[in-house]
Amino acid sequence: MKTIITFILLLLATLGNSQTPYEKGMSKAFELWNQNQLDQAANLFERIAAAEEEQWLPDYYIAQIYILKCWNTWDDQKEATLKANLDKAQEHINNILTIDKENPYAKQMQAQLYTVWVAYDGAKYGMKYSGKVSELYAKANAADPENPIFIFNKAEWDMGAARYFGSSTEPYCKEIKRAIDLFATFKPATEFHPSYGLERAQEAYAQCNK
Repeated sequence: MKTIITFILLLLATLGNSQTPYEKGMSKAFELWNQNQLDQAANLFERIAAAEEEQWLPDYYIAQIYILKCWNTWDDQKEATLKANLDKAQEHINNILTIDKENPYAKQMQAQLYTVWVAYDGAKYGMKYSGKVSELYAKANAADPENPIFIFNKAEWDMGAARYFGSSTEPYCKEIKRAIDLFATFKPATEFHPSYGLERAQEAYAQCNK
């Protein structure tokens, strides 16, 4: 994630004064994120979202930050803290769906939110959310079948389930390799659209041969 944010910052630096207020705000928010100032980045994305009500990307990144915060401080969090962060993420996923109820990135982020609960306490939340995660990733893939982010996310989830149940991971390794290949030509709709995941996909694929 940090690599792609750095790339975005370098790309946006070439645009100079031609940027709109929205673009300048997004650039600054990514800069804060790149400096690991997650709260400051989330706050700026919130201000952008409030000012640009038709833009769903600020809400997407706010949700992502709050979900990442759950993973970043996993061992230190009580369930109430986890819930507070995920409730905040859910609020912004809902905002995306208000703008575009079929947005596949909202489905992707919803699946990631549920994954946190499953990872936190599989005995308590596995039955409740595992099926929903699979369904959401399947829907995101169906909406944009050549998107390597969605392909990798689904394959990674399916691989985890296969390992848990002692099944073969070979089909999902093939999907991860397909995602890696697609990243080479993947072109996000704008410079602010998600384009991350290649490094994680490469790391996951390396585990396929072990």
